[in-house]
Amino acid sequence: MKIWTGQLSLLLVAAVLLQPIASAQEIRSKPFDYSMGQSAWPPFTNIFKAPDVPEISLRNSGRLEDLLHDAKIYLSLADALALAIENNLDIAWARYGPQSSANDLMRAKSGAQLRGVQNQISTLSTGLGDTGGAGPAGQATGITQRAGGGGAAGGQGGAGDIGDASTFFGTQAVNLDPSIFGNVDWGHFSNPQTSDFVTGTNTLVREISNSQMGVRTGFISGATAALIWANSRSDTNNVRTNFNPSLVSAFTLRVTQPLLQGFGVAVNTRNIKVAKNNNEISNLQFKLQVEEVVSRVAGIYWGLVSLRAQVESQRQNLALAQKLYSDNKRRVEIGTLAPIEIIRAEAEVAAREADLTAAQTEVQLQETILKDAISVNGIASPTLLHAEIVPTQDIEIDPSEEFEPLPTLMEVALAARADMEQNRLRLNNTDLGLVGVKNGMLPSANLIVDLTNNALSGSENELFRGLPGDNSMVSPFFIGGLGTAAGQLLRRNFPDYQVRMQVNIPLKNRQARADYTAALLEKRQQEIRLVQATNAIRTEVQSAVIRIQQARARYAAALKSQDLQQQTLDAEQKKYNLGASTIFQVVQAQRDLANARTSVIATQNEYANARINLDRATGHMLTAHNISIAEAYDGVVSRRPDPLPVSAQ
Repeated sequence: MKIWTGQLSLLLVAAVLLQPIASAQEIRSKPFDYSMGQSAWPPFTNIFKAPDVPEISLRNSGRLEDLLHDAKIYLSLADALALAIENNLDIAWARYGPQSSANDLMRAKSGAQLRGVQNQISTLSTGLGDTGGAGPAGQATGITQRAGGGGAAGGQGGAGDIGDASTFFGTQAVNLDPSIFGNVDWGHFSNPQTSDFVTGTNTLVREISNSQMGVRTGFISGATAALIWANSRSDTNNVRTNFNPSLVSAFTLRVTQPLLQGFGVAVNTRNIKVAKNNNEISNLQFKLQVEEVVSRVAGIYWGLVSLRAQVESQRQNLALAQKLYSDNKRRVEIGTLAPIEIIRAEAEVAAREADLTAAQTEVQLQETILKDAISVNGIASPTLLHAEIVPTQDIEIDPSEEFEPLPTLMEVALAARADMEQNRLRLNNTDLGLVGVKNGMLPSANLIVDLTNNALSGSENELFRGLPGDNSMVSPFFIGGLGTAAGQLLRRNFPDYQVRMQVNIPLKNRQARADYTAALLEKRQQEIRLVQATNAIRTEVQSAVIRIQQARARYAAALKSQDLQQQTLDAEQKKYNLGASTIFQVVQAQRDLANARTSVIATQNEYANARINLDRATGHMLTAHNISIAEAYDGVVSRRPDPLPVSAQ
């Protein structure tokens, strides 16, 4: 028994002392962990130093300067997305999510409850409201905000997610962080005695000093262990005591193991498993944030392309109106046309100029939104404020493009969507929480084992006066101080062994039963949400495919209408020149052509956004644009900026 107790004590000390070393190695292998402070010296003191989180950077990446030439930013879609990855504040804000969840995992490894992870999509730097900007004729070019995945597929959105409530109920996990404790006290006590038979005096005076130190820790089985060294030194005027001063020492190992409630690795590690799931959820949430920014920036970019095309269309419309005005003016001068027709033509020119101004200001508004999305400080920079963004790509529609069969696209989406994986992880977290809640329904039964070594030492009492006939002698075995007592403890001269059982059996157990029932009800709701999310994703994929088909059909029809209106205008202009038509009919033909051009631009923009929706619905938004999530974490994109167009060189 002595050997077994000594080995158990050594194992406990080793477990406690080695745990900080293992944690330090683990921390050095992780990018996000602030548990050990910034310095490893002096040893075992850096855990008390406040961690340092680097200050935020408010500088744009050098890529933006590389793309700026002669107060113009020549921008491809790939460069716009790269700038967003490097500079967008929504993504910068989201980078702290994985760090927070990793920090929460560290908290869970101590046995503490979880703080939870955020579940929110930020859109403050990617457009006003829920759209990515205005397209032609006021059409929305952005994507509706999707917090947490959007609708039923997203599960939760908008507010931060505090984790799974079931982890706060049931059996609480044991504290796994070891700690050293101790206390010291001193006291002077004077006690009048009614009889001097026991103490040899009617005024007993004592000076007592107590000290205790030890180490305690918990284990994932639910057990707790404490190693305690206690000393009590007494100096007294009691003439009946053999030792004065005297030192009483005890060395105790106390192990408490729950046998029912609180027993088991599954119960005491569930928070750690939930924290690991939350860490993955947070990484997926970051991916969703990047997808949100990419989809919005792509929508804003194509919106800007469409708006610039609309400006060019309005210039053409203005040129037609100005030509009609100049022709009418010449006819009036030679007397072949009534002067009123000049006023009619002037009104048409003024209307086209107003349309051109409106289109140009829409471009400026869209540029402002895009600048905010691809830079840190937006238009706060004077250079960026006055710079013109020149898109280097046009919307291309391939009428022969083919997609995978719809069932295949749906299955791909269900496997690739980050929000679906989040829902599965949350459901798994609920199952992990149920373990602890169910365990909390059990009675409490704790096995307590105390193994104690006792010791006594001191000096022979020079004032000793024994009772009549008492000729006992003081054993030299006890003479000495702390060293003598320590030797007795190590030799286990005076061992104590004690085994106890503590049992607590509730007679109604209503709270625990209610908690478990509530957790089960929550799980059933989450299972329904998972089915709803699956159905919603299938519907979203089908809708995206249908919208692409619709956009293609509308684009083809708009092209034919534009050709027809161009031919109609040409014919009407010829008839007008021959005197067989009126200026009203010519103006009407010009307006019809302007509307047809606007329809072509609008359907191109509609197709671009439908393509974005399909990439998003299938979970391939990042792969479609060759975006690395690792580069998004780092905030540095390795690809070089696209070369300047020939016209800008």
